Amino acid sequence: MSAPPLKLLTLNLWNTAEPWPGRGRRIREWVERLDPDLMAFQEVVRLPGFDPLAELLEGHAYHTDYVSVSRFWRPGHEDVVGDVGNAVASRWPIIDREELPLPESGCGEKRAALSVTVAAPVGPISLTVTHLNWRLDHGWVRERQVQALCDFVMRRAPAKGFPPLLAGDFNAEPESTEIRYVTGLHTLEGRSVLFLDAWARAGAAGPGITWSNTNPWARREREPDRRIDYLFAGLPPRDGRGQILECRVVCDDEVDGVWPSDHYGVYAELRAEALEE
Repeated sequence: MSAPPLKLLTLNLWNTAEPWPGRGRRIREWVERLDPDLMAFQEVVRLPGFDPLAELLEGHAYHTDYVSVSRFWRPGHEDVVGDVGNAVASRWPIIDREELPLPESGCGEKRAALSVTVAAPVGPISLTVTHLNWRLDHGWVRERQVQALCDFVMRRAPAKGFPPLLAGDFNAEPESTEIRYVTGLHTLEGRSVLFLDAWARAGAAGPGITWSNTNPWARREREPDRRIDYLFAGLPPRDGRGQILECRVVCDDEVDGVWPSDHYGVYAELRAEALEE
C-alpha cells in the first residue's frame, strides 16, 4: 500500500482584525477539513492571555514554533503589548529551528523567516515560512529579501532526500522579478536559484488568486486581485519524493458573512514516498 501524500497549508491569519472568534472558527474548520501535515502561518499574534494559534490547534497534536517580527497591540488596548510574526505547525516533532531577519527598507517595517526541520516518517523535512514587505512599490526590497531567503532555505535543506519547502505571503505577483527569481526565471546580481511554484506546477485552472476583491475584507483596501501567497518546493530527487501532485486555493469561502481571513490560503499535496524503479 502506498504512503499518503504530504499535505501542506499556508495562510495569512490577518492578526486579530475583524471578528476574530468567528474567523478563528472558520480557519479551524478548514484546518480540520484539510488535515495538513505541515502548516505555515503569517501575521500570527501572541498577546498576554490571547494565543490565536493555540486556539486554532486546540485538541490537535501539532508541534509548533514561532518567530516574532515586531511588537503588536490591539487598537484600543495599547497597554497590552505582544508580538506578531510567523509560525509553523507540524504533525511530527520539530528537531531543529533557525530564524533569519530579512533585509529592510528603512521605513521601519520588519520581516523575518523561520525555518524548522521536522522528523517526518519519510526522513527529515525542512520547512521555511516568511512574510515579505507589503507595499506594492517595494519590489526592490523584496528582491533583496528573496535573495537572503533562498540562500537561507538552501543552506538548511537536508543533504539528501526530501526537497526543502518554502511557504508564505510574498506580497508579489508571479510575474514580478522577485518571484521569477525564486522560480529560476530571472537572475539577481548574477545569481539564480530554482524552487517549484506549487500552483504553477499542479494548480487547477485559473490564476490562483489569493488576494481577491470578492472578499470584502480585501476589497476595502482598493488593491487589484492578484496571487501573492505561495507554496514552493525544491526540485525533487530522481526517486520522486517531494513531487508536487496537487495544489488549490483554500480558506476562500464565506459562511454567515464571515470569511476566514483577508487572504485566501494555498494547499498542496506532495509525493511522500520514493517511486519504484
